[in-house]
Amino acid sequence: MRMDNKIDPKELEDFPDEERPLEYQTETGSLNIFGFWMFLGAEIVLFSALFGTYFVLIFRTDSSVLPTELFDMGLVLAMTFTLLTSSFTSGLAINEMRLGNARRMMIWIGITLVLGLGFLGMEIYEFVEFASEGATLATSAFWSAFFLLLGTHGVHVAMGVAWFIIILIQIKMRGLNPVTANKTFIASLYWHFLDVIWIFIFTGVYLLRLVIA
Repeated sequence: MRMDNKIDPKELEDFPDEERPLEYQTETGSLNIFGFWMFLGAEIVLFSALFGTYFVLIFRTDSSVLPTELFDMGLVLAMTFTLLTSSFTSGLAINEMRLGNARRMMIWIGITLVLGLGFLGMEIYEFVEFASEGATLATSAFWSAFFLLLGTHGVHVAMGVAWFIIILIQIKMRGLNPVTANKTFIASLYWHFLDVIWIFIFTGVYLLRLVIA
C-alpha cells in the first residue's frame, strides 16, 4: 500500500495553480508557452534570412522602376500606426483575460482583428499599385526580395487573424478557462512578434531605401 502523497504528473491538470496568471495555471499551459517561444526562434531565423536576402539585393533594381518612385510614406505610416495599435489592443485583451473579463477580452480581440484586416487591406492595395506601375516579382532582384519579405509577413498576419477568429469561437463555446486563456496568450505573443518584424520592415525597407536612394 502506497503511503506517500505524491501526485501523478498527469493529475496536475486537475489542480491548477490559481496564484499564477490564468494562461500559466497548468503544467501543459506553461510547456505550450515555452514551446511557442522555441517556435518564434525558428521564425526569427526565417525572417533573418529574408532580411539578409533583401539587403544583399537592395541595389539590384536594374533599369526597372525605382522604389523611391513608388513608396507612399503616407500609406506606410498608416499601415504602421494600424498594426502597432493592434498590438496595443491585443495587450489590453490579455489584461482583461487575466482579470477574468471574458466579454471585454473578446471585444479587444475583435478590435485587434479589425485593425489587422485594415493593415492587410492597405498592404494588398500597395501591392496592386506597385504591380500597376510595373513593379512585380519578376521585375528585378530588388522587387523579388521586397515582395518575398513583405508578402511572407503579410501571410503571417493573415494567419494571425484566422487564429484569433478561431480562438474567439472557442471562447464563445467553452468559456474562459486555463486552456482557452493559454491559446489566447500564445496568439497574442505571435501578434506582438509580427509587430516587431514590421518595425524592422518599416525601418530597414522603407526608411533606409529612401535615405540611400
